[in-house]
Amino acid sequence: MPAVNPGEIWMTDFGMAAKVRPALVLTGEPAAEELDLVTVVLHTTALRGSRWELNLPKAFLKPGAFHLQQIQTVSTVKLERRLGALTADEMKRVLDALGTRLGI
Repeated sequence: MPAVNPGEIWMTDFGMAAKVRPALVLTGEPAAEELDLVTVVLHTTALRGSRWELNLPKAFLKPGAFHLQQIQTVSTVKLERRLGALTADEMKRVLDALGTRLGI
C-alpha cells in the first residue's frame, strides 16, 4: 500500500450500499503498531443543499461536495487509487468546517 496522507483524495470502496466513491483522507498512515485504519469524509454528487456539504471543485472530481456528515473510518485496503490532493488552504476549510460540525 502506498503512503496515505491527510488531504489526499482516494477512490474508496465503501461496499455495495455506498459503492466506490472519492473520499478525502483526514488522518495519516497508521503506524506499524496501530490498526490499519484511516478516517475519511465522503464526496457526493447527490447534493441536497445541506449546510454540511462543502464544495471544493477539483478537476479530477465530478461536480459535488464533501459531505461533512459522512465521516467514516475504513481499512487502508479499501483505498483503491489516489486521485489527487487538496491544497493547504482547501484542507484548512475542511478542518474548520468539521470543527463547526463536531462542535470543537
